[in-house]
Amino acid sequence: MRILILSDVHANLEALQSVLADALVRGGFQAIWCLGDLVGYGPDPSACLALLREYDLLAVAGNHDHAAIGQIDPNQFNNAAAEAARWTATQLSPEEIAFLGSLPLIATSAPFTLVHGSLRAPVWEYLLNQESALGTLNLLETQFCLVGHSHLPFLCKENRGSPDFVDFTEDQVFSLDNERLDNERWIINPGGVGQPRDQDPRPSYAIYDSREATIERHRVVYEISTTQQKMLVAGLPQHLIDRLDHGI
Repeated sequence: MRILILSDVHANLEALQSVLADALVRGGFQAIWCLGDLVGYGPDPSACLALLREYDLLAVAGNHDHAAIGQIDPNQFNNAAAEAARWTATQLSPEEIAFLGSLPLIATSAPFTLVHGSLRAPVWEYLLNQESALGTLNLLETQFCLVGHSHLPFLCKENRGSPDFVDFTEDQVFSLDNERLDNERWIINPGGVGQPRDQDPRPSYAIYDSREATIERHRVVYEISTTQQKMLVAGLPQHLIDRLDHGI
């Protein structure tokens, strides 16, 4: 089975559509795993939710999902993110609010655990250093943990209690073979779809192939200007519009 792994779609329909099209060209997929922040920042929350829900979808909640439905106070965000969260809340139907509210904080599909931020703070913690990685590894009950939130792709090896972050490069095929991995546990971030932050504006995603026991990471181009024009019309903050050009 091939599973498309997405994180941080952030209501960017053009980015999402480009990822889906690219994944189909690369061999297709039978299901989608989404690591949170389906909405927030971008101009098409309802359209993105509708498109994702056309597929066999397993998703967890992110902080922007919770802010859009009133489970997090937007004032906890920076000004631009808070303004976008308040706008997003006005765009969602009662049914969409109920759907986002139904998303679990953590999901498991062996040998993977899915979470937005980390296992000790599922919607808030950025997992970016040894200390935060250890916090999740201490709670991890499967061999692999998929995370998002930072919008930065990486691989992190357990490494006998001293987590080691390594690059998850474009078009890399990472083998999940236990003999090769020596049964050590790994944390994997596929990068962001709707608002990349690794200085590359192209959406990043991954595909898990259960038969081959691999995860491969890819990037794809999309019409950024189309999304930006929609954001401008919606009155979303200029900072959020501009940053899409630079992947920051």
